Amino acid sequence: MIRSLVFGATGYTGIELVRLLSAHPDVELVGGSSRQWAGKNASDAFPFISAPEDFPIFSLEDLLAEPQAEVAFLALPHGGSASTIRPLLNSGLKVVDLSADCRLHDAGVYGQWYGEHSDPQILPKAVYGLPEIHRDAIRKSHLVANPGCYPTSAILGIAPLLKRDDVDTTRPIVDSKSGISGAGRGAKLTTSFCETGEGFKPYAVIGHRHIPEMEQELSELAGESIKVRFTPHLIPASRGMVSTIYLPLKADVASEELRQEYERFYSDEPFVRVLPAGSFVDTSYVRGSNLCLIAVEKDERTDLLIVMSAIDNLVKGASGAAVQNMNLIMGLDETAGLRALPMFP
Repeated sequence: MIRSLVFGATGYTGIELVRLLSAHPDVELVGGSSRQWAGKNASDAFPFISAPEDFPIFSLEDLLAEPQAEVAFLALPHGGSASTIRPLLNSGLKVVDLSADCRLHDAGVYGQWYGEHSDPQILPKAVYGLPEIHRDAIRKSHLVANPGCYPTSAILGIAPLLKRDDVDTTRPIVDSKSGISGAGRGAKLTTSFCETGEGFKPYAVIGHRHIPEMEQELSELAGESIKVRFTPHLIPASRGMVSTIYLPLKADVASEELRQEYERFYSDEPFVRVLPAGSFVDTSYVRGSNLCLIAVEKDERTDLLIVMSAIDNLVKGASGAAVQNMNLIMGLDETAGLRALPMFP
């Protein structure tokens, strides 16, 4: 059994990791960190955790001092992971970082969006952890930068088209809606029930932090500069995400041909499903799963291709992808612990 640690075990992505790892056939969760629950057991924070799945909770400093494991998941806030990574790597652990601290290759770009990086020399060691795009590099890595949820839905929705001449992918419009868990578990007025329970609103309309991540990966795949027009929204749901992507067509091409492009691109992917014509994505169809569902439609009237992708922001958008990446770097079956069907309805 592979011994694993979860730093930040009591946040939304942390407890989702606990849920997934508890059902993993090859992994034993031996410790976690939490400021509030240090010195206690996970079952004290979450009574639904029973004895076979229980594990001790430490302070971050104590867990970092003696990381008796082979792999560590960092479900820490942005800016909180960077100083933790190097000691873990030096102790011989492999690391999957769920924060944004290692996603951007350029420290200068990171600084523009997140502030000064505390350990910029760590960035070249990280592989961007989207298995559908970087699987071979992930397998060889000791440090994986888990993608953000919005970028996962957008990149998977656009990637199959980047080499086509009949679709303009240089300025995609990405309109995304996310459940409120994407904002984290910390108490905030803007994500309280009374503020969000029956509302629906855009936010960070100009300059969301996930934009450089999308542009970095899409530009590298395309071999040219891509600028993303991205608008995120909060929906009154706990989890789930849909991105609707608009791409102008440069030639008359049948929608079925474009759909077949997606089917070819993802034909061997265990967690991406391309829906048949006339079917549309739904967060209910991915809830609790590591799936990404994609639908492709052509609007004949406006000559736009409309691509829709749906993921569970806490699973394929975070913790499920982290387990998928861990499976790859540890030489396990990539789908291990992730085969469960969605929790429908």
